[in-house]
Amino acid sequence: MNVSTLARLAFKHTYNHFAEEMYLHGGRDVTKPVTFYGLVNERCNVKCRYCEYWRMPKYKDEMSIEEWQKALLSIKEFVGTFSISFSGGEPFIKKGFLDLMQFCHDNGILAGVTTNGSALNEKNAEKLAKAHPWNLNVSVDAPTAEVHDYLRGYPGLFDKLSSGIKNAREAREKVGADFPIIIKTTVGKKNFRYLPEMVDWTKNIGATAMNFQPMDRWTPETYEELWVEEDELEDLQKVVDTMLDLKRKGEPIVNSDLVISLMVDHFREKSAPPEAMPCRVGMRDFFIRTNGDIEVCFFFPAIGNIKEASAREIWYSPKAREIRKQTVECDRLCLYTCLSQKTISDKVKMGMTLLTAQKKDKEAARLREKESALTVLQ
Repeated sequence: MNVSTLARLAFKHTYNHFAEEMYLHGGRDVTKPVTFYGLVNERCNVKCRYCEYWRMPKYKDEMSIEEWQKALLSIKEFVGTFSISFSGGEPFIKKGFLDLMQFCHDNGILAGVTTNGSALNEKNAEKLAKAHPWNLNVSVDAPTAEVHDYLRGYPGLFDKLSSGIKNAREAREKVGADFPIIIKTTVGKKNFRYLPEMVDWTKNIGATAMNFQPMDRWTPETYEELWVEEDELEDLQKVVDTMLDLKRKGEPIVNSDLVISLMVDHFREKSAPPEAMPCRVGMRDFFIRTNGDIEVCFFFPAIGNIKEASAREIWYSPKAREIRKQTVECDRLCLYTCLSQKTISDKVKMGMTLLTAQKKDKEAARLREKESALTVLQ
């Protein structure tokens, strides 16, 4: 991640901002997607209490690596340089996934990945680093094994991912890559009080920054034990205030102030406030499902399938235009990192936070190298 690449992406977001305004105020649709997500599989080796993927009786078909490659080139032909965030399930357990990451690097596609960290062994970490990912997101829900592993339903995962982050850092230094390692936390009743500690944990583990989002009500556990209920929202508000203060003091938190401040409203299940409206995901987001279905939001039907039509054809199809109109009128309060509203200013601030944190990463790496050399001399 560097300034020139961020500048190119910022230009695209700036163009699309004006295109969105033309659509909202004049009805003319010259928007293009600027935010891309790829769900490479639904299968997962972790049993998170707030997720249904691991207990699904049947999974959607998965595109082959070759089909993914074709889809990504179709997007590039449509929009030029772009970044895509891959996730699952657990993407590392999909055969050929790391080859797909290398394909992205070889073809000028900026690809990042979100993982539970279970498969970040030395071999995989080095192969990932050689693909120069745009970013590596590691899901961590608490700074202790007891809480994290309970929420994730995988005893020993905390220690495994901690080693995985170390492997990723060392592989990054070995190949001369500069991707940020971002800690992603899903917030609920069992862990919201740990958020300030997670900031310190993020820095101590050698990660670049932290990003967090509240869980949604999806599983029985989110109704029975994990939702932050009314009697604890005062405590949540105190944590929110603390996180806003830490962010303003320069701590490596990439969430926007608006998203952080709306956490309590999320758990009260309120509608989106005026400052978060209108919803813009239909004018900018491009979700690729495992089977090739394309969505602008996972609360709305698919707008096409990338195996059957090009990215351009799908984006301007009658179905897409109808769904786009519906999303603009939606007042659901979405604080997921993929759906939360981000202004151009938010994007710039996120980029500057990551660049500043990366600079500190490099300084820490140089210090470790110096200390290691002194140890050898002694």
